[in-house]
Formats: sequence, structure tokens, C-alpha cells
Amino acid sequence: MTISDLMPWRKKETGLTDRQQTDDRLLDLRSQLSRMFEDFYNTSFGISSFLEDFQSPSDFSPLMDIEESAKEITVAAELPGIKPEDVEISIENKLLTISGEKREEKEDTGKRHYRVERSFGSFTRRVPLPTEVEEDQVEASLQEGLLKIILPKSKSARKNAKRIPVKTE
Repeated sequence: MTISDLMPWRKKETGLTDRQQTDDRLLDLRSQLSRMFEDFYNTSFGISSFLEDFQSPSDFSPLMDIEESAKEITVAAELPGIKPEDVEISIENKLLTISGEKREEKEDTGKRHYRVERSFGSFTRRVPLPTEVEEDQVEASLQEGLLKIILPKSKSARKNAKRIPVKTE
């Protein structure tokens, strides 16, 4: 390839006029920009879409909700298709670690795949805990693909919580 091959006015004839070629490129650019804005506003400010570019299709990372009340911290993680024996939960230095593996069910039937969107593989999620918890009283259950972990706060953490009154002026 020579440098003159890179010049747009030296391109080989495509049968399209310059106007048609420009219109096609502008339509491509417009659709790409539209898709980019749709992705940006349909995710958490584009972060999820950006991170998806760096994940392989086999990556699996469960989605989580974390709630805190005066007495406990509750963690709910979506783990569809995962058995309780494939999940490991640990707490060390105020860091909750949930790890496991979502195994792929392989059945060799000689069929070709039209579309594959389900993801499989091992995962690890770490959650920094905002306060000390009673590690020996932590409870975890896995029902219908939802892992629920209840972490009771330690007595000192509950005692140190101070309610601050709001005044009106």
C-alpha cells in the first residue's frame, strides 16, 4: 500500500458519486453517534457500556444490592443457575468476599449456535463493609437465584451510631 492509496481522491471507483459516498459515511457516523448516546443514557453514565468492551463474553459478574439499617447490613446478589455448594463467602478486615463459579452445561448435540448471550465462569466480588459486623452471626441463603447475606452490626458499631437532629432556621 502506498501513501497515495490512503488519499480519498485517489480511491478506486466504487460506482457511487462523491455525494453518495459522503452521504453513506455521514449516515454511518450518525448511527454510531446515536448508538453511543443510547448506550450512555441507558447505563450508569456510560460506565457499564465502557467496561463491557473489556470483558470477554465468558465473564460472569453477579449484580448486587447492598442495604444498611441501624441493626444490620443486607447484601443481595443475583446468582442464577448457581448451586449453593459453588458459592464461597468470607469476611476479613471489614471486607466481604463472595466468590464462586457458574458452570456451563455443555451438551454436544452437533447443533450450531445462532446466538450465545449467557455467560459462565468463576467470579469474585468484594464489598468493603462500612462498619464492624458480628462475623459469627452472619447468615446466608440462596433461593431462586438470589443470594441473600445478612450481616448483623457489632454492638459497638450500633452504639457508636449517633443520630444528629436537623434544625430549622
